[in-house]
Amino acid sequence: MTTSPSSPVADGSPVGDAPPRDQGLGSRVAAVLVFGSSAAVLVVEIVALRLLAPYLGLTLETSTLVIGIALTAIALGSWLGGRIADQVDPHRLIAPALGVSGVVVALTPLLLRTTAEWSPALLLLVASATLLVPGALLSAVTPFVTKLRLTSLAETGTVVGRLSGVGTFGAIVGTVLTGFVLVTRLPVSSILIGLGTLLVLGAALVGWRARRWRRATAVALATVVAGTLATGFAPGGCDAETRYHCARIVADPERNSGRTLVLDGLRHSYVDIEDPAYLKFAYVRAFASVVDTAFPEGEPLTAHHIGGGGLTFPRYLAATRPGTRSLVSEIDPGVVRIDRDRLGLGTPAATGIDVRVEDGRLGLRRLAAGSHDLVVGDAFGGVSAPWHLTTSQALEDVRRALDTDGLYVTNLIDHGRLAFARAEVATLAATFRHVALLGQPADIGLDPTAPGVGGNMVVVASARPLDTPAIQEAMDARDVGWRIATGQTLTAWTGKARVLTDDHAPVDQLLQPHPVPAAR
Repeated sequence: MTTSPSSPVADGSPVGDAPPRDQGLGSRVAAVLVFGSSAAVLVVEIVALRLLAPYLGLTLETSTLVIGIALTAIALGSWLGGRIADQVDPHRLIAPALGVSGVVVALTPLLLRTTAEWSPALLLLVASATLLVPGALLSAVTPFVTKLRLTSLAETGTVVGRLSGVGTFGAIVGTVLTGFVLVTRLPVSSILIGLGTLLVLGAALVGWRARRWRRATAVALATVVAGTLATGFAPGGCDAETRYHCARIVADPERNSGRTLVLDGLRHSYVDIEDPAYLKFAYVRAFASVVDTAFPEGEPLTAHHIGGGGLTFPRYLAATRPGTRSLVSEIDPGVVRIDRDRLGLGTPAATGIDVRVEDGRLGLRRLAAGSHDLVVGDAFGGVSAPWHLTTSQALEDVRRALDTDGLYVTNLIDHGRLAFARAEVATLAATFRHVALLGQPADIGLDPTAPGVGGNMVVVASARPLDTPAIQEAMDARDVGWRIATGQTLTAWTGKARVLTDDHAPVDQLLQPHPVPAAR
């Protein structure tokens, strides 16, 4: 059998003068589809982390889970999308993939918040579905488009390489745009609803161009609109969505001027706007007991605070030690705005409190050697202390910033075996000569007959000896209900816990999960 010059060969590639079959998809349209769908996958992944944080915590495990599901969706969509594209005309697939993805993405805030409120046990399942479905469908767009753009084997490498590059660039843009622009300016629900709407409109354009799916697109748009309206009534709303948190201010029904700052569902700070010397949380009263014992009454201090929250302790120092200069490293600018707009924080000139929006570790490095009387550690993401603030290298920065009589006090939260708390105390003991642990007797090894439950603890460290009887007396006077452990008792409690370093600080793994996190 002979083949004429104008006949296609068996592999489907046109030869001779035969024109290629009309693919109906130009190179620019193909690039836009691949770029947009790849960017959308990363936007959903990053925003999902923030949406789940109030319910699962902002931990390494949560991040790993979301990233793992997103990668699974990308792999599944690419694989199945390629197989389906070889069996079904891709013209018929692109619009439904975009449209269904858009509907799911737009409904995600409503689905997750409602599930978290009414059926927490199903939250992981629903979260997985809301990541997998749009992630897989959007990832399938690239093989659909690639199939339509391939007109001959001679161009395979060019087409696949170009679209792969466009998709990767889209993922990069989606990541950067979300992290640096969208999250800083928009609530997460608005981001997802807006993205879902864009995807449905994209499906409409593709469907109208191909003269398909008009009725389905109208239904999808109506669903998005209904979901958007329903999201406004979904539980779990915030007073403000900051760069890192879902934030609320809760008034104290028993104290007119009392306010609680709630971040991602956890009570982080209690502030009495009219009486900053009033301290509600036990760990803050422990802070005050230590500081008031270590330094003469009313003496102004130079203090650095790692983590701001509601700025309860800086306010206390300003009220009880006039002239105190407190420098605060707070990473979330939204929390700082809340302090000023909702919690009555005055100007640095009036209060002596200067808040810098910066990472706590970087803030420590900027401090001059021997420049501070006091460093206070109270930075948390959920119930987990940021790992890079717990290591021996970070504590060396603290020790360097303190003068010879300086004091470091830090808040710890742990449960169960208290593995993280033991490791952090061991790390402090390797850095400072004198260390003391304050907490419930059963938790710190002073009451072996009672099971420890965990929660807040406070560690004190210094180059000078600590007046432990005076600290205990001060805590008793403030009705903290805690005891203090030092010396051999603390050494025995710490046991063989390893020192945390920048090279190995598995804080999230050492922390024990707890159904009701302790009040911050």
